[in-house]
Amino acid sequence: MPNPGLPPAPDLPQPVPPLEELLAGAHVVSLPMRVKFRGILQRESLLLRGPHGWGEFCPFPEYEDAEASRWLAAAIEAGWQGFPAPLRTSVPVNATVPAVSADRVPDVLARFGRVDAVKVKVAERGQTLDDDVARLHAVRAALPDAAVRVDANGGWDVPAAVAALTRLAPVGLEYAEQPVPTIEGLAEVRSRLRDAGTPVLVAADESVRKESDPLRVARAGAADLIVVKVAPLGGVRRALDIVAQAGLPAVVSSALDTSVGIRAGLALAAALPELPYACGLGTVSLFESDVTLDPLVADDGAIRLRDVAAGAGLLERFAASAERRDWWLDRLSRVHALLTPSIAE
Repeated sequence: MPNPGLPPAPDLPQPVPPLEELLAGAHVVSLPMRVKFRGILQRESLLLRGPHGWGEFCPFPEYEDAEASRWLAAAIEAGWQGFPAPLRTSVPVNATVPAVSADRVPDVLARFGRVDAVKVKVAERGQTLDDDVARLHAVRAALPDAAVRVDANGGWDVPAAVAALTRLAPVGLEYAEQPVPTIEGLAEVRSRLRDAGTPVLVAADESVRKESDPLRVARAGAADLIVVKVAPLGGVRRALDIVAQAGLPAVVSSALDTSVGIRAGLALAAALPELPYACGLGTVSLFESDVTLDPLVADDGAIRLRDVAAGAGLLERFAASAERRDWWLDRLSRVHALLTPSIAE
């Protein structure tokens, strides 16, 4: 059984780097997307250069400062502490298909090369279940032998989730990620699917990374597996601890990061004792460009573990506007003020 207590705070260097040190190595970029993802076509990120390498601070703009502080903790871990020793040198990854029309699926998949697993976005606002079904069938037609998983981002209620997953199950689903918003809802969906003999596993994402207690979903028996993301959980070491205490299989995923953030995700996946599923770390392929000339993209279904350095020319080329840079640096200052006392305790 998982430990009922909260995981410990991130094991960051003492003292926390002063704000001036973070600002000295800060670069704000705005990268164009190939397709709309999470409703955006430009992904903004603040990159930090520390003595151990690069870290990425890119919580979405709507996130409050308290939640964003975990993202900064992860960036500091990457740049000022480095990562745990790896157990593997490459990580299998899935392709990601946003909520595009079915006719666009082949073009999206072509950017990922050969893959053995695909995550498909469903329950998009403004779309219907028929759109989801068509998208899933297009993926299955393109990759008849691939493992296919769907991600609803909590977009259904319990009856809609059960009905949708019952209809989608014949396509052959590896699992359904966050079909409903709440932990109680996940437990209900999981129970109803099991009682109906519908062979779809339930994965928890937001119910892990956005909860004050990321272990509650495991204690509630609300999921068959958990999706873990380095930045929202406060770093690689804290994520490893959460997986260990949850006692459930884990899938490592990204938060629409540049290769700098993907490097942290790879560090987590490489350090997990078991890695039963392909990871959602292939999202650099959704960008038109990256911050490095050697982006972390899949080759033959996997990404090789290696370090990443942001290129000065690319940082300059994709530099955000002065107004957006000031917005991010102000956010960094506010979040740093929140993070510092929490680590010093």
